[in-house]
Amino acid sequence: MSKIICLETSTTNCSVAIYNKNQLIHIQEDNSDGYSHAEKLHLFIEEVIQGANCKIEEIEAIAVSKGPGSYTGLRIGVSTAKGLCFALGIPLISINTLESLAQQQKISSGYIIPMLDARRMEVYTMALDENHNVVNPSNALVLNENSYTNYLDEKNCYFIGSGVTKFKEICDSKNAIYIENAIPSAKELGKIAYQKFLNKDFENVAYFEPFYLKDFQTTPPKKK
Repeated sequence: MSKIICLETSTTNCSVAIYNKNQLIHIQEDNSDGYSHAEKLHLFIEEVIQGANCKIEEIEAIAVSKGPGSYTGLRIGVSTAKGLCFALGIPLISINTLESLAQQQKISSGYIIPMLDARRMEVYTMALDENHNVVNPSNALVLNENSYTNYLDEKNCYFIGSGVTKFKEICDSKNAIYIENAIPSAKELGKIAYQKFLNKDFENVAYFEPFYLKDFQTTPPKKK
């Protein structure tokens, strides 16, 4: 038995799932407009453990969506994951948010391009092939009409995530397919987490930090 708790807090979706090996057992999530992670994350953890009819001592690892995404959301998710790992003496598994989001799209040919909304015309993005192998790693990209033309000229591209709406407005390629309402969820973390568990691909709990991709930026206060 390999029960793994998966935490996804990189966007507005507060999502917790429990997997037994690579099978989803129970999930709790809430995608409110306002971030509810601080209030709901620990409650959801308790609820999925109860829903899975198991004890906290049976959990063998914690998997967390490491980013990129919301700074606040990532900090809450990672700190909770690390706290559980310290308390239970179990390993920490981290998963790239964009890679897990791409798992929502299954294709036979082409590219999957997850996009998370950042600032203005910027997105966090990457590109994967039909087998979910990464062909362009995570990056912060300021979109323009020529973005991803090298992929679009070659095959169909499936753009997925909260940043897709921005690109749809400026891209007129016939090879672009848009999946606009997809959000990262803990239910996509489990199968990746289980493979990492088998490979003992663990993080150093003491030193692990979220993958912010960019330095934190604040909006300066308006002058009175």
